[in-house]
Amino acid sequence: MQKFDLIIIGGGAGAFAAAIRANELGAKTALVNSGLPLGGTCVNVGCVPSKTLLYAGEILHHAKHHGVAGVELEVKNFDFQKVVKDELSLVGKLRQEKYEKVLKNLEHVTAIEGKAKFVSQNEVEVTSSTGSTSSGQAREKLSAEKFIIAAGSTANVPPIEGIHEIGFVTHIEALRLEKQPKELVVIGAGPVGLEFAQMFSRFGTKVTILQRGDSIFPHSEKALTDRLTEILSKEGIIIKTNVEVKNARKEGDKKIVSYQIGEGQEEVSADEILLAAGKTPNTQGLGLDVVGVEVNKGQAVVVNQHFQTSNKNIFAVGDVTSGPLRLEPTAGREGTLAAENALLRSSGASEGQALKSIDYNAVPYTIFTDPQLAGVGFTEDEQMKQMGVCACRTVSFEDVPKAIIMHRTEGMIKMAIHPKTKQILGVHILAPNAGELIAEAMMLVKNKNTIDDVVNSLPMFPTLSEAIKIVALSFTKDISKLSCCI
Repeated sequence: MQKFDLIIIGGGAGAFAAAIRANELGAKTALVNSGLPLGGTCVNVGCVPSKTLLYAGEILHHAKHHGVAGVELEVKNFDFQKVVKDELSLVGKLRQEKYEKVLKNLEHVTAIEGKAKFVSQNEVEVTSSTGSTSSGQAREKLSAEKFIIAAGSTANVPPIEGIHEIGFVTHIEALRLEKQPKELVVIGAGPVGLEFAQMFSRFGTKVTILQRGDSIFPHSEKALTDRLTEILSKEGIIIKTNVEVKNARKEGDKKIVSYQIGEGQEEVSADEILLAAGKTPNTQGLGLDVVGVEVNKGQAVVVNQHFQTSNKNIFAVGDVTSGPLRLEPTAGREGTLAAENALLRSSGASEGQALKSIDYNAVPYTIFTDPQLAGVGFTEDEQMKQMGVCACRTVSFEDVPKAIIMHRTEGMIKMAIHPKTKQILGVHILAPNAGELIAEAMMLVKNKNTIDDVVNSLPMFPTLSEAIKIVALSFTKDISKLSCCI
């Protein structure tokens, strides 16, 4: 039996961050990975490949819709297979550079390919495929004092009658399709559904989104999501909300999806169905009951603010947990802090002493549609629930000079502040490159800055980032009566 100081179950962002920090601390560490290749969702089937294809779609779209007078561009050719091939090549390159090579340089970390399962309080059994035994599997036991579960999640398959019989794709298969569908039905909105819908639409696919709720992304500001819905609809994407998908069937070479909307029943046909209805944590088969690790109704590992499970020697990070955000940056930071909490916590310390956590209210999100939707901190609804008052302002990008120059005035920015102290509590942006702009807003929320701090700042003119100062000014001034360089 191999003995370690720390065993990490998983191979994605959270697992790698934990392994890197454990290596820096000199801890003998095992990283046990199965399922997706090293790098997990982000580099293999998430951020890297999807944003690569989204960028290709942007190039296609803006070549025809740039809005610059006197300039007429022509797209001579679009080769779907070649674009996908290039995307997969980039995935392989980044996986090698950012994960495989990084792992080789971690002198205290041993990588093991296989499925880990707890068999006792300080042991896991790892099952790996091999041709050297009659069963085709090899088993070995590993022991450690501390563990970090970073096993990720898997796309949900909603209970739709007939869906398994006629077939579907998730984000994984959609990123490596050999043939572009002429018609696509996306079941679910949110980041995955919206990004893939716009991507395929801009490639020339007719796309229909079927969303169960009344908003395409209920976690953001309604004014911004309503505007994004309008923009996507104008691009030709059909968006149906308050939909309950009933069944799916095959008719000839088409897949037919039946759904209820209001009091009526409707149908839509397509070449392919993309499921974007959330993800389920990969907790099945880990033997968590053996070690007393609590799992909630959604199959997520329950953790406290220090990423500690109900077993004080076992931590969990990323998509596998009940944490408030499931993002690549949060998974990575959680992994780093979980490694520190597991390895640096003195044996005589009381529960919670010197353990580190994350202020999730200061963590931004971004949906990489075009325009992008990004936000950090309170929305108006959240402020009303917690404070019983709304101190918010919304500014159109029609008031941002750089947006006018770019012919990209469709966006909006909304800011929430404390009504007495003027502290900035939340910023939400719909705009080109909103994911870049939200970085400044993140620091304003994190550092508890006020609108006075922003008003007294001097952002470069003309830039989209001026929108943050303009919305801050709107709390005290009529911005329509201000000159550009204010």
